[in-house]
Amino acid sequence: MTHPLFRKEIFVETAFERRFQAMLRWAWYKRSWHVIVADPGAGKTMGIRDLVKTAGSSVILAVTAPKNNEDEQALGDQFFSALGLKLVGRWNTRKPKLMGRLHQCSTECLIVDDAHDLSLEHLMFLKEVTDQGRLQYDHPLGLCLVAAARGDIIPLKEILDQPELTWLQWRRRLDKLEPFCRVLSHTSEEVREILAALETEYRPLFPQLNLRRWSGTIYTWLTQPVLDPTHSGRVTMDYLMKFVTTALEWTYRDGDPDVRVERLEQAASLLVLRRDTLQIIDGAGPIVETPTLKKGVQGDERREETEAEVAQTDVSPHPMEMSVGAGDGAQSAHPAQCHPLDGTRN
Repeated sequence: MTHPLFRKEIFVETAFERRFQAMLRWAWYKRSWHVIVADPGAGKTMGIRDLVKTAGSSVILAVTAPKNNEDEQALGDQFFSALGLKLVGRWNTRKPKLMGRLHQCSTECLIVDDAHDLSLEHLMFLKEVTDQGRLQYDHPLGLCLVAAARGDIIPLKEILDQPELTWLQWRRRLDKLEPFCRVLSHTSEEVREILAALETEYRPLFPQLNLRRWSGTIYTWLTQPVLDPTHSGRVTMDYLMKFVTTALEWTYRDGDPDVRVERLEQAASLLVLRRDTLQIIDGAGPIVETPTLKKGVQGDERREETEAEVAQTDVSPHPMEMSVGAGDGAQSAHPAQCHPLDGTRN
């Protein structure tokens, strides 16, 4: 049975996250506009989520670009929902109120994740809303369009390079020094740093865990052409976590206090050599072990026992995780209370 610690989502302030969040904070501080690109699986979404928790979900408003819906309302509804507002009434009556809501909630920066999915209509809508903020409220907003791409590809650049006046105005709003940025993934030494953090996280299960001694070998495996097709020499957090947790789950099943090189080789083979292998599932299929409900035990008691078990396996945050002091200027991690523009509370 898989230990609950393997199902826990772990955030480690890696070198990538420090670079990425520094760029987001720079845009927040300067109220500047940027297209920020990183490899798929680098850790962009987790970095955004962590920053929003630190700053407050209305100070920095983060949404995901709509998929398969090019209409401006799809993006606008994302912003209304992120502010915790109900989608009541027609779009043509709600749309002019969006910037007023952002001003009332003291929103200072907008982040759009998966920005490579944005359409022309979405980009024009962003320009219209932010223009309204400057004109009617004297309220400039920072904007970060966070996109996934490999190599030298710059998402959205073809759209923004069009000669029409709208796109010329859009380009003028981008930061004059860093309009398009690529945040790089992890070097060999940075992989070693992450492995040190993971040793601390999984120490309750593996008292003798030492991943760092394999850091060079792990880096070599994870920069194979099949996982690094652009030959960047960088390792993404997604591949590293899949590799480590797969090897550790097998080690936990074996009852070993430390991971063996055979398990690491098997995990590497699974990721590199057999990543596209079609697995045949026959017979009863995978077995999921679930705790049986004892006679006379009510549902609430069972849930309390499960929560207590998970709590015992939880570990304190690693010192590498982000801690923001009072001098950072960040707002409370609790979202601001946003009320209707007419002054009445919901």
